[in-house]
Amino acid sequence: MIETIFNTSAVDSTLSLSHALLTLATAIILGAIISFTYMKTQPAYSQSFTLTMIVLPAIVAIIIMLIGSNIARAFSLAGAFSIIRFRSAPGDSKDISYVLFSMAAGLSAGVGAFGYAILFTIILCLMMYVLKLINFGVKKDAMKTLKITIPENLGYEEAFEEVFNKHNVDYELRKVKTAELGSLYEVVYSVSMSPNTNQKEFLDAIRTRNGNLDITLTMNPALQEY
Repeated sequence: MIETIFNTSAVDSTLSLSHALLTLATAIILGAIISFTYMKTQPAYSQSFTLTMIVLPAIVAIIIMLIGSNIARAFSLAGAFSIIRFRSAPGDSKDISYVLFSMAAGLSAGVGAFGYAILFTIILCLMMYVLKLINFGVKKDAMKTLKITIPENLGYEEAFEEVFNKHNVDYELRKVKTAELGSLYEVVYSVSMSPNTNQKEFLDAIRTRNGNLDITLTMNPALQEY
């Protein structure tokens, strides 16, 4: 049975130029649609990532076309890719989902399922756009991370309690560590501000308490390294 599998897979499937060009054009168009949707749904994006999403479906489609049903060719390609190491900064979950989206579009175009590739791309792009319009999953009072550097003679437990209460800020002490050989403390809070809180006045009030030392307010706690 194994011999039969390898014998049948060793036969190269014919790939016409017209089919290859149609596949490549479809993959590029789908990648452009996905990239445009990403730019409309993501407030901050990089040009390199948007260009990658246009090229990625075409690359996947080319790989699928070249492999075909040839198992030996698939194994050799896997071995070639195993020696390549990709290094990049980890993105958020939305970026990862768009990368998988682009790969799926290229895969469906590579196997010749043009109708399904176009249909699924349009449906998912519309879904992404609608979810962005309705702000699905957005918290009204998102937690922020506040990192304050204070001198060693200032008690961190009660130093900013009055400021938090005055500006209607809910807080939770998350971490305390020493710095500069113990002469300074770094205090990390999780804070939730009311819509009426003036962030500048709040930070200015903290600044007068910690002697103009470093203050960092991170809007997305996931981006803060404790």
